[in-house]
Amino acid sequence: MAIALACLFLAVATILFVFYIQPDQSDSAPHRSRLDQLMERRDTIYENLRDLRFEQRAGKYSEKDYEEMKRALEIEAAQVLADMDRVTGAAPTPATRQASTQKPRR
Repeated sequence: MAIALACLFLAVATILFVFYIQPDQSDSAPHRSRLDQLMERRDTIYENLRDLRFEQRAGKYSEKDYEEMKRALEIEAAQVLADMDRVTGAAPTPATRQASTQKPRR
């Protein structure tokens, strides 16, 4: 008898949860915007630059390799910043305007 009541209670609770609990507003929020994606990419690039600087100081990279990788990351960061300027409608700075036309050397 106790098992039957527990099963009935569980079934009623499940039905109430499925049909009567309202979803949170954040569940129906739109996915990340283009600006959110760009800001996340910018933060990742800055973190990579910090890591690269640390690893170079630790002797992991030669000066030449460090400079090449640093330059590629800086150009990529400037391109992301230029994209952020375009998305927000801000006027691009001279540095981001110049860097957005450059390609990283490989």
